[in-house]
Amino acid sequence: MNAWMMWAVIAGLVVILELFTGTFYLLMISIGLAAGAIAAIFTLSTSSQMIIAALVGSLATLALHNSKYGWKGNKSVAHDPNVNMDIGQTLQVQDWQDQGNGKYIARAMYRGAMWDVELQHSAGYPGTYVIDEVQGSRLIVKPS
Repeated sequence: MNAWMMWAVIAGLVVILELFTGTFYLLMISIGLAAGAIAAIFTLSTSSQMIIAALVGSLATLALHNSKYGWKGNKSVAHDPNVNMDIGQTLQVQDWQDQGNGKYIARAMYRGAMWDVELQHSAGYPGTYVIDEVQGSRLIVKPS
């Protein structure tokens, strides 16, 4: 069996394995193996074939990882409006208490209940604020 056929058979096996996993990462590795088969068709040395297969597979995997279809890290739900409907909503704060170091706290009515509200890195003046984060029963707000 020729070298390019071996590369092609291995690439095919990796594609079959990819069908069982449901990710595209093994597909990217099989693209690298196919590049090794192409290098074998051009009768490059075995070490050159392996280097080409490794480089193409690695670059394809990195490209997939950085695309919108790649791995997504765990996103903090405290800031995610898709998880918490309060993010982005507004509320009225009448009186702020200065806690020092640029931190202000208050109690404010929101959705029919009193909530602890925290404002950081801004002066606390009465007015409308936007909810930026929810930490337990505390709303972290920013000026609107």
